[in-house]
Amino acid sequence: MYLGIDLGTTDVKLLLLSPAHEVVAVEHAPLAISRPSPGWCEQSPADWWAATEAAVGRLRQRAPKAWAAVKAIGLSGQMHGAVLLDAQRQVLRPAMLWNDGRSAAQCAQLMRDHPEAVALAGNLAMPGFTAPKLVWLQAHEPEVHARVAKVLLPKDYLRLQLTGRCATDPSDAAGTWWLDVGRRDWSPALLAATGMRIDQMPDLVEGSAASGTLLPALARAWGLDEAVVVAGGGGDNAASAVGIGATSPGEGFVSLGTSGVMFVTTETFRPNPGSAVHAFCHAVPGRWHQMTVMLSAASCLRWLCGLLGASEAELVARVAAQGASAEADAPLFLPYLGGERTPYNDPDLRGMFFGLAHDSDAAALTSAVLEGVAFGMRDGLLALNAAGTAPRRLALVGGGARSAEWAQLHADVLDIELAVLDGSAHGAALGAARLGWLAVGGSPGVVCPPPPVLALYTPDPARHQRLMLRYLRWRQLFAAVRDLHPRGQALQLRTD
Repeated sequence: MYLGIDLGTTDVKLLLLSPAHEVVAVEHAPLAISRPSPGWCEQSPADWWAATEAAVGRLRQRAPKAWAAVKAIGLSGQMHGAVLLDAQRQVLRPAMLWNDGRSAAQCAQLMRDHPEAVALAGNLAMPGFTAPKLVWLQAHEPEVHARVAKVLLPKDYLRLQLTGRCATDPSDAAGTWWLDVGRRDWSPALLAATGMRIDQMPDLVEGSAASGTLLPALARAWGLDEAVVVAGGGGDNAASAVGIGATSPGEGFVSLGTSGVMFVTTETFRPNPGSAVHAFCHAVPGRWHQMTVMLSAASCLRWLCGLLGASEAELVARVAAQGASAEADAPLFLPYLGGERTPYNDPDLRGMFFGLAHDSDAAALTSAVLEGVAFGMRDGLLALNAAGTAPRRLALVGGGARSAEWAQLHADVLDIELAVLDGSAHGAALGAARLGWLAVGGSPGVVCPPPPVLALYTPDPARHQRLMLRYLRWRQLFAAVRDLHPRGQALQLRTD
């Protein structure tokens, strides 16, 4: 058996995979998020490990024989988070997460002072990335910064607890802004630009290679062999691509999770930072990928559910019951609840409804939210097109893939085929398990086939044309309001 551990933003997910590609058992444990100031987002690494152990306990009870047969473990996780350790490997402060926007000023300064760095990093300096967080830390918490001996990414804190080793893989490291992405190695120039040293970085191990074995005491406590191998693993999106077999050039996916992602595998390093497109290493050797990211996707729908006191299924069902009329009469929704990456790289953007009326009901608001997220994903597709990538068919993964209505809407807005694959709901955890399998000698052809297609959503040309008229109005709305009231700046009004 092969165990995949995926450290997400809202939960830790564990998955047991058999050599026959059967998902034997899955367990989750929830995670809490702290927002101590506007635009900040933090978690406690100790909570990650506690949640992992809780999920392990339940998984052992559910599938004891399969658990005892675990041969390798793969890791996946939310990218960019800064886990800061002192010389004794103790955590110095809560981890700043991928959607933490506090370092916007530091990013602007890095881009002014080191424009040449983009060629190495392959990406603009963005507030979500790890390196700008450390520059912010030096300015605002210098006493903590002075004690930093190691910086780990979230999943790699779990690796430290599993193996005792500080290591990461190129796909996750590519999101730090410290990696020479083309060379798949730490960049002395990028480290120097942000006041960091090579000894503060974890070791680099390819995602499909072994990074260590279980600590003996942990192996005994978990009822596993000490020889269980822990693979390098991958960032959550690269691991998701491994899970659906998207390891060849041109293959990829659309992910509708907390964030929205469009991911396409490339055979070479192909950066295009001008459109805020990410160019990262893949989790398998000799592959890279281009990726667009919108910060709020399915989280927009969850936000609306909280406001209206209804479930996602209930709200989407109301939209489906009204059909095209709900779509035609819906307000417009800008999905920037916490800033945006692709294509704007602006943490100060905020969302809005436009066009509300007395008869705007829950279905109208839901339709606007579903559509607004799809329009944000289209912005990402156009950025990919500008980067020379024009996919015609992608897999659809993430929680949003469970909704046939939302899946069809995305196919119609993007004008590409979307395929829901068997097991795609398991996403990065499945990919992590596959990376563990590869680390103990599995061949890519055997370990990483694409799963069977469960549903295929083909674009409706007539609906695409109707939606493009609304998309143009949506873009006009954004252009009109973007600079009216940036977060943290008071709107100046003349009263004389």
